[in-house]
Amino acid sequence: MQEGEVETTICEIDPNKCRGCGFCTMVAMCYSSRGCAGCLSCYWACPYEARVIRRVKEKRRLVRVNINDEDYYVPERITVRKALEMIGFRVGIYPGEGDLQAPCGTGGCWTCAVVVNGELVRSCITPVEEGMKIDTNTSGREPLRIVHGPEPHPVGGKATPWREKKLGRYIEVAIWVAGCNLRCPQCQNYAVTYDNTSTPMTPKEAAKILTYYRRRYRVKGLAISGGEPTLNKRWLIEYFKELRKLNPDKEARLHLDSNGTLLTPDYIDELVSAGCNNIGIEPKGLYVETFMKITGISDKELAERYLKTAWNAIKYVIDHYKEEVYLGVGIPYNKEFMSWEEVAKIGEKLASIDSDVQVCVLDYFPAFRRRDLVRPSVDEMLRVKKILNDAGLKCVIVQTRIGHLGP
Repeated sequence: MQEGEVETTICEIDPNKCRGCGFCTMVAMCYSSRGCAGCLSCYWACPYEARVIRRVKEKRRLVRVNINDEDYYVPERITVRKALEMIGFRVGIYPGEGDLQAPCGTGGCWTCAVVVNGELVRSCITPVEEGMKIDTNTSGREPLRIVHGPEPHPVGGKATPWREKKLGRYIEVAIWVAGCNLRCPQCQNYAVTYDNTSTPMTPKEAAKILTYYRRRYRVKGLAISGGEPTLNKRWLIEYFKELRKLNPDKEARLHLDSNGTLLTPDYIDELVSAGCNNIGIEPKGLYVETFMKITGISDKELAERYLKTAWNAIKYVIDHYKEEVYLGVGIPYNKEFMSWEEVAKIGEKLASIDSDVQVCVLDYFPAFRRRDLVRPSVDEMLRVKKILNDAGLKCVIVQTRIGHLGP
């Protein structure tokens, strides 16, 4: 039996923090039956932070795997992604960067999928096994993504045109996709974001069921949110193309709700070309320190890139697609992470780009790992609205515990 030394990370349960909630067995499941493979999915997903990361350097049995028709020996109890990295594959986050993209790292988005023994699997959470045959070329396979919903919505999202919000009935149908590149401790939708157990859908399947719900509820809007929809680019582009094919009428509003961190100009161009005509972007702060606090991203260089990309996406959509795309900008607010001064600076920056752009301020409430947060009062949110209006923005809506107020 061959052995090799490996230096990696593993997760262990902290019994003092574990509440036995079942999230790690029913929603963010471990796919390694022979011990921790170091994917860290359970670490990021645990609502009570009951997972501890431990660095280990130890000897492990080597297993033979075949990657793109070549045999390699790699340590057992590592993920397919880790094995690919060990033989020289570059793993990226942004579309087109690296030999493989693995932006969520928790198994929900399926961007990192490879073919293993003839089946599409997620390289970020699948452990290697003896004799495993891995093919990194997935071009002949339909992309997959975990999808929740559809559900009808009476309010919509940050980019839902405010005039429709006044109708007092369902105005959109929406789906939510799993996987996110951020690690927001107050994630408002963590049961979707960290889901790696639900059966995934193809773009056509998702577009077909959402279209059915549109006809059932007789609405204009067909929305996709998450998680973060932009993670699996191939899936998302094919989804919008299929959705447009099924909804060719001019009234159809094909709505993307995004954090904007991956929305580069070429990605936006492809989305618009595919049929997307309604985009919501939420730059999580103006200052990188705020962004890092909100998103849980500890790598400052990456945080700066994410934040810059989101702000640039807002300007790009306004400068190049103002007539074709209805844009809405979301601003997260809670006094725990954002000052009045930063709110004002955000307002000034947005007003300098387009004073007419629709802005929706989201009152971040207690959720996930930030159960200690206090939801902003209605008066606080109205003060935020006034600050933004005073900065020159004409269309400001604030989300409050009594509903949406404004513009």
